[in-house]
Amino acid sequence: MNMKWFSRGDWNAFFGLSIDNLAVMISLFSLLTFAGIPNGYTPEFVLTRMLPGTALGVLIGDIAFTLMAWGLAKKLKSDTVTAMPLGLDTPSTFGMAFLVLLPALAKGNELYPQDHHQAMTFGWNVGLGVLILTGLIKAFFSPFGNLVRQWVPRAGLLGSLAAIALTLISFMPLREDIAGMPVVGLPCLLVILICLLAHRVLPFRFPGALFSVLLGLALYMISIFAGKTFGISIVAEIKPFEFMGHFGFQVPWAFSAGDSQWWNTIFYEVLGRMPMIFPFALATIIGGIDCTESAASAGDEYDTRSVLFVEAISSLVAGLAGGVIQTTPYIGQPAYKKMGARAGYTLLTALFIGLAGFMGGLTVLFHLLPKVVLFPILVFVGLEITSQTFRVVNPKHYPALALAFLPSLAYLGLLLIKSIYGPVLPGNPESINAIQTLRCLANGFLISGMLWAAMMVSILDDKMSKASCYCFVAALLAFIGVIHSPLADEVIGFPWTVLASIDKPFLEAVKVQSPYHWASGYLICSGLLLVLSKYGKAADEELAPGEEFQSNASGKI
Repeated sequence: MNMKWFSRGDWNAFFGLSIDNLAVMISLFSLLTFAGIPNGYTPEFVLTRMLPGTALGVLIGDIAFTLMAWGLAKKLKSDTVTAMPLGLDTPSTFGMAFLVLLPALAKGNELYPQDHHQAMTFGWNVGLGVLILTGLIKAFFSPFGNLVRQWVPRAGLLGSLAAIALTLISFMPLREDIAGMPVVGLPCLLVILICLLAHRVLPFRFPGALFSVLLGLALYMISIFAGKTFGISIVAEIKPFEFMGHFGFQVPWAFSAGDSQWWNTIFYEVLGRMPMIFPFALATIIGGIDCTESAASAGDEYDTRSVLFVEAISSLVAGLAGGVIQTTPYIGQPAYKKMGARAGYTLLTALFIGLAGFMGGLTVLFHLLPKVVLFPILVFVGLEITSQTFRVVNPKHYPALALAFLPSLAYLGLLLIKSIYGPVLPGNPESINAIQTLRCLANGFLISGMLWAAMMVSILDDKMSKASCYCFVAALLAFIGVIHSPLADEVIGFPWTVLASIDKPFLEAVKVQSPYHWASGYLICSGLLLVLSKYGKAADEELAPGEEFQSNASGKI
């Protein structure tokens, strides 16, 4: 029989998946080029060095998933098989920008103060090195995905990512762009929430993501015209960057030339980002398993190892070609199947993103599409990741999820302060102490949030000895600065080395929150949990919701 690989529903799925990927790339582009830091990445550098290789990862991954769908359809002799969607991982995109590429660029500016291009190349090489290592970790752990599930409680692994989803993916675009131009941003956001979150169907089954973009463009152009006509300010006009119109095939860049000292510095910088690499790599492995199970529940049973291997290889190839964002399967396969999509939408997305990345099309898109038009979909992504986390986690473990949010909130607060006052806040000792405390809470927040949540899950499950182990691991990591580093750039090292590098304004504040103090605090917690595991007693019966609060409020224990 003839396999039906394309249908009307593929158009809806194509626009949704493509716009999602474009929004992620524009987010990276905006964060790196408009981050407000001196000597940042230039638009030309990001567009010609980082994004072609990134687009290659999507091209390879989606073509592979298209072929897998064709193979499954042929095996089942069915014309209703829907391909697995693959795209750029949104949480790690923000993590890559804030925790890898921008700090690495700052390091490059220190090493090469007279050569900005060399400094950017240094930062980019650190980024692609991180992505290559991420791909290797994913390839190694992909056959053991279910074991990873057993090692780390789901609330621990997903809690930190849900926190990033709310604080960075949803809140940052909302604050900087959507709320910055509410005349355009609010209607676009409303359409996204109605169509993608509430799953309402527009007249004529018009794609919701595409309608949001077109509506936003129309409102933006009308606002510009009305503003100039009546002499009022309605929206901020796009400021074009100097680099424009670079068309033609762009070969994805690989490594730059450098001597042994160059690569040694790159190597140590990449290793220093391990607190970020492991959580994101493992999260996409777990996410890939969940996506495969979700597709199976919708009737399309893909081989889990093949799905995980494809996402690992596409990330690895992207890094080798100069890309800086990892790929991952998306959770929306059942929704796309319900739309009537087959395998055409992943093929179209692969070709569209690939051509845009290789032929200079991203330059035009970044000019024509204001961020306020595309970024509402990021708010949806953040909300969907968070709601999905709560759906798959045992309600008993919700307090652990909330606990995992706290380090991420500290990072958000520190990020906002930096954007206003710069890397160091001048002022009185109270301000310095507040900044230092936020810095310690924020550094390594992915790992600390995961460990806090895992510890809380163990406590809720009455596994005190296991919770003690998590605290002991946290003590070791705090001792070497993987979490709670007192330095601004999250340097990993032994306490005596780290303390020697403290900025002068923060010396007094660090005296009571050094790596020694954090490690000691965790060790005390570990010992306390160990004692409770031997001599403590679990509650005889579970209280009804609100009963414990009422009992305590009335003075009864």
